[in-house]
Amino acid sequence: MKFKSVITGASVVAISALALAGCGSSSSSSSSSSSSKKSSSSSSAKTTKVAKLTAGSKMKAGTYKLAEQNYSHGYKAEFSITVNSKGKITKSDYNQVNKKGKSKVDDTAYNKQMKKVSGTNPKTYQPKLNKALEGAAATGNVSTIDVVSGATESSKTFQNYAQQLVQAAQKGDTATIKINNGAKMKDGTYKLAEKNYSHGYRDTFSITVKNNKITKSAFDQVNKKGKSKVDDAAYNKQMKKISKTNPKTYQPALNKSLVKSSDPTKVDVVTGATESSNTFVLYAEQLQNAAQNGDTKTISIDNMVFAE
Repeated sequence: MKFKSVITGASVVAISALALAGCGSSSSSSSSSSSSKKSSSSSSAKTTKVAKLTAGSKMKAGTYKLAEQNYSHGYKAEFSITVNSKGKITKSDYNQVNKKGKSKVDDTAYNKQMKKVSGTNPKTYQPKLNKALEGAAATGNVSTIDVVSGATESSKTFQNYAQQLVQAAQKGDTATIKINNGAKMKDGTYKLAEKNYSHGYRDTFSITVKNNKITKSAFDQVNKKGKSKVDDAAYNKQMKKISKTNPKTYQPALNKSLVKSSDPTKVDVVTGATESSNTFVLYAEQLQNAAQNGDTKTISIDNMVFAE
């Protein structure tokens, strides 16, 4: 979610604004979640009011596709979304198929065994994830998609790919996104940056890769002057009081966790900054995909920001 800047000139923003927030993310998905929740609370009091998109492009009508290039344990992911003229996802088709084109959903033995061990299976979690993207996340708000218990890794992969498809839909780019999954990351520095500010901040992120390891992670939230949210003393003090954490604490923790594991799905969520942590993982996965392709072009995120 988004926090408002804690201080404006010499006046401190009311602490109640912070109390509504669970973290300090300035991502597109987080801003959508924050705005949606606040608009829904106001709509109950003022009939029905839909949150207005104030920054970021709507998705363009069309069908957008993504495909993994390599098989893992005999399967690879294929994913497509269909967007209508109103900029909403009307169909989500995420699937995992083998070399014969058979879905993992139809692998009876696999589903039985996974259900026994994890409490869920592809037959359960794939439709659930697709339904979530067609429902609360239909406007592109990927942060509303919950991780399915027992299928954490698959859920995070779904979120990552859904986010990339939403970005393609914003541009109207129908070229199939090719994911070189399982490939080694190529040496280099890979960058990502949000275009739009929410409550005065936007996310920037870069990773440095050497010998298939992430040796440096630099996730930050900066204002129009390039100043980091970490350096906003008043903001950090107020957030610490409410959430028991703040950018000064959670940003270094997230960066350190990614360097330690070199695997975004193993990054620990920082208590009190859940949404910022989830956004970090989404963007880290996208940077990992870029590194697998050796694509050092800065990824520009046209993050959606909604009026409150």
